Amino acid sequence: MAIPMVLEIVFPPSLVLIAASVLSLLSLTILGVLETREIHLKYSKFFNASTSSSSSSISFKVPSRVGMLLIYTPAFLVGVASFWLFPDGDFRFLLLKSAITIHFFKRILEVIFIHNYSGGMSLDTIIIILVSYFFVSLSLIYTQTFNQGLSEPSIDLKYLGIVLFLIGICGNFYHHCILSKLRTKGGKEYKIPKGGLFELVICPHTLFEILGFLGISLISQTLYSFSTTLGIAVYLMCRGYVTRKWYMSKFEDLPKEVKAVIPYVF
Repeated sequence: MAIPMVLEIVFPPSLVLIAASVLSLLSLTILGVLETREIHLKYSKFFNASTSSSSSSISFKVPSRVGMLLIYTPAFLVGVASFWLFPDGDFRFLLLKSAITIHFFKRILEVIFIHNYSGGMSLDTIIIILVSYFFVSLSLIYTQTFNQGLSEPSIDLKYLGIVLFLIGICGNFYHHCILSKLRTKGGKEYKIPKGGLFELVICPHTLFEILGFLGISLISQTLYSFSTTLGIAVYLMCRGYVTRKWYMSKFEDLPKEVKAVIPYVF
């Protein structure tokens, strides 16, 4: 009996899909809850944040630009490799592979050409985020193979997904450009962002990233993609919540009506 047939008997696709969906949602939610408990992934404003009074010092520091490239490149390469590993497939599968590849390629371009970094990242944080993005990219593509040959969903959401994905990456890029202009090259100071949706929320780039992943989940229309998007949204909203608290502690003139991620709501 061929190995793939044995694997399908021991690990049926439905069981793999459910297990991966639960694991993805649970792990991302835990990371988000830890952020609200001041146990942060150490990058950006929270690089020097202490997780507890007894926590050990950061063992190894990596420049932020290098760290971010390390984080996004493996997930991008997974997207590129998927066109070679899975050359066949329906139009939905092609859209999904393309969206994932474009998302992480955009991130790499931003790291190289857009963002101005002032600090570093701890190696453990790089490993956690790198593995998370790599697993998300790989599993979104792999679990989509289970749907090949099956009938289309009764309600087709992939075209709405394309629209949301494009809105997400464009809005995210636009607000990243605004952030990049706040700091002079080599500067380390933080300022209250102005322009775009920064007038309403402190993390509009986070809002648009969530919209981008929601678009990917609508393109995919699988249990795993929806659970992963929900987990990513929980983590990013928690990170946005503590980011707003950080700004409020540093800037007394930050308008109280400015929310964290969702205008007028949260």
